[in-house]
Amino acid sequence: MQGADRFEVLIPEADLQARIRELGAQITRDYQGRDLVVVGVLKGAVLFLSDLVRHIDLPLSMDFLGLSSYGDATLSSGVVQITQDLSRPIVDRDVLVVEDIVDTGLTLSFLRETFVSRQPRSVRICTLLHKPSNTRKAVPLDYVGFTIDDRFVVGYGLDFEQRFRNLPYIAHLPPQDPAA
Repeated sequence: MQGADRFEVLIPEADLQARIRELGAQITRDYQGRDLVVVGVLKGAVLFLSDLVRHIDLPLSMDFLGLSSYGDATLSSGVVQITQDLSRPIVDRDVLVVEDIVDTGLTLSFLRETFVSRQPRSVRICTLLHKPSNTRKAVPLDYVGFTIDDRFVVGYGLDFEQRFRNLPYIAHLPPQDPAA
């Protein structure tokens, strides 16, 4: 892929898929006999959610929510904006929020508070990546794929200026030298 020579692969595709299978099995055990709604946070979680739900051996429904705190920047602004709301109510439902990455915790804290006010039976969070060194607001994470250092990452749904989401792995995108 054009521009991919700038990347340092952090989590290869095979490691991603193995961990997603493990998460799917754990979620299947935890939600047996429950009315599960899996909510993907757009756009970054789409690839992760797609693979994850194929490994959850339960009847479930899916919905999507759009949130933004980055825009085209590489650092969170801290201001969360709902860009697309759920299509159905979650009252008395078990909700599993699927997120691509938890960085500062500000976005998920906002989302969790918003969902709790909608009176679901439960709200749990599953994230592919967690950067604990950037935490500004602690949010309980029920399922974590990988814990990573404070680096800007792309691939497998994560983007830089809306590009590179389609990489099948997670990679570090080093800052570009403006003189280069």
